[in-house]
Amino acid sequence: MAPPSAVSSMARPLLKIQRYFRRKPVRFFSFILLYLTAGSLVFLHSGFVGDSSTGENGGRDPLVASGIGNRVASSEGRGVGMMGRVVKDTRRPTPRRYGPPWMKGAGGKDWEGRGYIGCYIDDTAKRALRGVSFFDYKKMTVFRCQDNCAERGYLYSGLEFGAECYCGHKIQAPNTSESECIMQCKGDKGNLCGGANRLSIYRLELSQESARHYGSAIFKGCFHRPDNITLALPISAVIQNMSVEKCVDMCTEKELSLAVLAGDRCLCGFPTPHFSLHEMEDEDMCLHRCHGEEFESCGNDEYFVVYQTQVQDNRCMDRRFLPTRSKQLIALASFPGAGNTWARHLIELATGFYTGSYYFDGSLYNKGFKGERDHWRSGRTICIKTHESGKKEIEAFDASIVMIRNPYKALMAEFNRKYGGHIGFASQAHWRGKEWPEFVKNYAPWWASHTLDWLRYGRNVHVVHFEELKRDLFSKLKDMVLFLGLEVAENRLLCVEGQKDGKFKRSGLRKLDYDPYTPEMRTSIDELVMTVDASLKKRNMAGVPKEYRPTPR
Repeated sequence: MAPPSAVSSMARPLLKIQRYFRRKPVRFFSFILLYLTAGSLVFLHSGFVGDSSTGENGGRDPLVASGIGNRVASSEGRGVGMMGRVVKDTRRPTPRRYGPPWMKGAGGKDWEGRGYIGCYIDDTAKRALRGVSFFDYKKMTVFRCQDNCAERGYLYSGLEFGAECYCGHKIQAPNTSESECIMQCKGDKGNLCGGANRLSIYRLELSQESARHYGSAIFKGCFHRPDNITLALPISAVIQNMSVEKCVDMCTEKELSLAVLAGDRCLCGFPTPHFSLHEMEDEDMCLHRCHGEEFESCGNDEYFVVYQTQVQDNRCMDRRFLPTRSKQLIALASFPGAGNTWARHLIELATGFYTGSYYFDGSLYNKGFKGERDHWRSGRTICIKTHESGKKEIEAFDASIVMIRNPYKALMAEFNRKYGGHIGFASQAHWRGKEWPEFVKNYAPWWASHTLDWLRYGRNVHVVHFEELKRDLFSKLKDMVLFLGLEVAENRLLCVEGQKDGKFKRSGLRKLDYDPYTPEMRTSIDELVMTVDASLKKRNMAGVPKEYRPTPR
């Protein structure tokens, strides 16, 4: 046994350490220091230790990113040197899924093909695609890049370095060897997303409703020369080294909403019955390159390229209350999320009269719906918004326009409105939480019962399908104006077409990356769709549009 003096000498250091840690501030910072030291060791270990193989199913990614800087392509095709990045090119190129290389036109300039068109050189100081860009170093895919560029109206999308997406209206760089675009997409290893200073470029197939922009101007399409060009487009001038920008600038300065390119001639005007923009031609008829910009199309003497400038067409902007109180109450009825606010916007522009509401929404009043504050029975508005259903509420109206929308779209739109506002979005937590299943359970049956009640109890019902109104706005809106008992002003309807979205459309950029509907939800909703379809046909009306109907499983 050790003598007492030895025990005492051994205990003193332990006692000092104990007293040291009893002092709270010192103890706290000591633990922080130990924590940071341990974390640093773990980080260094994970960063420098591991399997360096590059096999398809295992190993580390051959791309080591220690910083993002300017990337400089090497003169050799095998290796690429970059500031802060190293590429070890030992992989075999993965076959592409999107479009074969032979779709690429001469010199890499594609005027006819769709989809993948080639690998192009990119320069950080002078980009090949000069529109918007965004990066995602974990989940980038070809589809995601294409979808975002198409949503913004661009003609081309390009992917670089496996994780970077660029959009543009024209390609402003030469193409290069396909062997230089061999980096896998970060979010989809089965596809390639360019390389270092190399873009895999795709030409986008845009839907009719997707606006293609050139700066602030919107591409409207290719159209045949009107019969009376002087009446249709009263302002014209020959421009040396013609380009889209020069013509758009000229018509904007003249305060006209259409910029029309016809070879070296620029014409300006408004949409009129002489030039309504309703009969679009194949874009190939207009593919004649501009003298001032070889990557742009300027049309010719017979086929015109048309852009809508940022000048507002004021022919349909005046609105007022009815001059005499109406004795007839007309409902604008819909399930929530079926486009009622958008329909009100269109009706007000087309008729020049305010619409009313069964409710009061201060945010809509502040955005210009002045009829929002009137009592719904005031008789001063052309029609009254309502989401009500039930015999008593419906029979209070003398006539009704009933808006119906695809339930899958309507439910998601109303869920976004409920948790994100009129043009906002629900959060991912709401979509993935208990709120969404509960919402579908309660609201899906209401989608069907709302329409069935209005068909059963409504007097003089005019049915409008949201999707058909989007596809053929002019004729469907014309029918709505006639149903409201007003004469149709064609110039006014053409004006509405140019500013149909107003302030009441979600951007569409925040899309879910998965299907929120379970198989059980779809089975239930499909049955409701067929019930509504049968009820419409029973009343000698057209059934629901084909996109509502369930697809065979």
